Amino acid sequence: MIALIRIVTIFVYFLLINIVLLSLCILRPFHRNNVYMAARLYSTMSYFLGLKIDLRLPQSVKSGEPYVFIANHQNSFDLITVGAAVVKGTVSVGKKSLVWIPIFGWLYWLSGNILIDRKNKGSSSDTLKKTAHKMLKRSLSVWFFPEGTRSYGRGLLPFKSGAFRIAKATKAKLVVVAVSELNNKIKLNRWSNGTLIIDVSEPESLHSDLSTQENIQHFHAKMKNKINQLNQELTDRAN
Repeated sequence: MIALIRIVTIFVYFLLINIVLLSLCILRPFHRNNVYMAARLYSTMSYFLGLKIDLRLPQSVKSGEPYVFIANHQNSFDLITVGAAVVKGTVSVGKKSLVWIPIFGWLYWLSGNILIDRKNKGSSSDTLKKTAHKMLKRSLSVWFFPEGTRSYGRGLLPFKSGAFRIAKATKAKLVVVAVSELNNKIKLNRWSNGTLIIDVSEPESLHSDLSTQENIQHFHAKMKNKINQLNQELTDRAN
């Protein structure tokens, strides 16, 4: 019964949020703070999931300076949870095919996110250049899930290079967003689903003495270690 009530409530609330956001984006299409507004509204849905979010966001990240955010991508609940960490002036990079999803896809496009064709390597490379240009011209931050897909409990997957190429082209600092274990944590038939920790790191520049691949390995290890620390913290709390 709890699951049924929760599913109906979330569906109705999600629909209302999208109607409000779509109206907003039609009135001010591609505004630099549309994604921020959407992310914050989606994150309020965590309340209906019985999930408490412990957000750790340093003041430096709120400065408005363009950054490249990289976060671990666990499952579809990330839309609700990770959005709590999005700051003003941030857009994301997503698949071009998202546009064809009714309402949500239109909203994703109108909110100002950057769409790429992952099947076309030439188009993708050109889009990354345009992304770098847009960041510099409009002073935007860009949000990446560098794994490129959801991990579904498989641990932190290898990173793709896109976020790091953007950081190198724009000389923007990277911000690591580490989210504690979410896979199998949410049970719809349970009122309370505990706490999720989202830790946002201090901005860090690419290391000039390292190759792109070595930088990828460095930031992958940094995120993995932080996720392990957050998971251990939650385990210690429960004991």
